[in-house]
Amino acid sequence: MSPEAAEVLRLLTVRGETLAVAESLTGGLVAAEITATPGASRAFRGSVTAYATELKHRLLGVDATLLAERGAVDPQVAAQMAAGVRKALGADWGIATTGVAGPESQDGQPVGTVFVAVDGPSEATFPAIESGKVIRLRLNGDRAEIRMESVRSVLALLLRELAGEQTGNGRAQDTEQNGGT
Repeated sequence: MSPEAAEVLRLLTVRGETLAVAESLTGGLVAAEITATPGASRAFRGSVTAYATELKHRLLGVDATLLAERGAVDPQVAAQMAAGVRKALGADWGIATTGVAGPESQDGQPVGTVFVAVDGPSEATFPAIESGKVIRLRLNGDRAEIRMESVRSVLALLLRELAGEQTGNGRAQDTEQNGGT
């Protein structure tokens, strides 16, 4: 259980809101981190692990043309995954991960390229891509390190959005971060 997951769940519970997760490269690790926290069922609706590209379209509603033209490792794909899981599972918030954990590049993107996204109830909070917020990460490390840093990063992004919305201080910035060893 991570402190980020515990705090996300605490804030969601206090607000009476719910969360859904869409995962690709993390393969269920985000949902596992969230559900490791006692009381997660008060706010966690569920998750979709859409590892195969066609499932991103079929289950999460990601635009098929976008997937065909850009591949699954793309900021708009991440945004649509977050919005799609939020809608599909009837949650107030949706978060998503997509990227390349390695050992080889994918969709023309090098290993360590990751997009994490959040989609929430207040469009005014999200002036970035579509109705959500996406952050591009450039992560270092092996496959396991990249996947775990992706989990931490998507939870930290959601935590910042939840805390920012509580204080009326939404932060809309795209950043590139380096992590791992």
